[in-house]
Amino acid sequence: MKRFIVLAACALFAACGTKEPKPAASKAAAPATAPDSFQVQFQTSAGAFIVQVNRALAPIGVDRFYKLVTSGYFNDERFFRVVPGFVVQFGMNGDPKLNDRWQKDTIPDEPVKETNARGTIVFANRGPNTRANQLFINLGDNPNLDKMGFAPFGRVISGMNVVDAIYSGYGQMPDQSMIAAEGNKYLERAFPNLDYIKSATLVSGDSAKTP
Repeated sequence: MKRFIVLAACALFAACGTKEPKPAASKAAAPATAPDSFQVQFQTSAGAFIVQVNRALAPIGVDRFYKLVTSGYFNDERFFRVVPGFVVQFGMNGDPKLNDRWQKDTIPDEPVKETNARGTIVFANRGPNTRANQLFINLGDNPNLDKMGFAPFGRVISGMNVVDAIYSGYGQMPDQSMIAAEGNKYLERAFPNLDYIKSATLVSGDSAKTP
């Protein structure tokens, strides 16, 4: 069981163990400030679910998530790693060039203020200060991830049954290096049954503020 937890947790790292940690991103690269609280509706091939976001939990991560949502970044993305009872992971864009641009724009780590409970949404990483564009939703209670530095910033408040139903038949088989190189062309060819995000849009929240 301990070995499974270690291997599964490794799945939350983009290209786990292949790169040296990057330094914290500079404040100059920070995006516009997100509202203190807002909701995002994900329309997916499996159905719809809504995430409630709380900026106080992880301000830097929430600002990045807000920017990804409002730019339409998540549209037509696959849920490329699904481990039942553990996590469903997404965030690698189907366009390799766009994915590469966002993946390189890393943000610094933040303290864990809320446990990795079922339904919480969290940024994945490649090590210290490498959060960028990949996220996961906890399918079960995973408190072991708290001490590993994974900081939840929101949770699914509607449609968790949809999240549970996201296709898991391929498990951890999709190769991140191939997704990075070929995007959706690779996933559609090799893993045609993957569920995907049709759109991610704001459904509540105040207008964005600027720093």
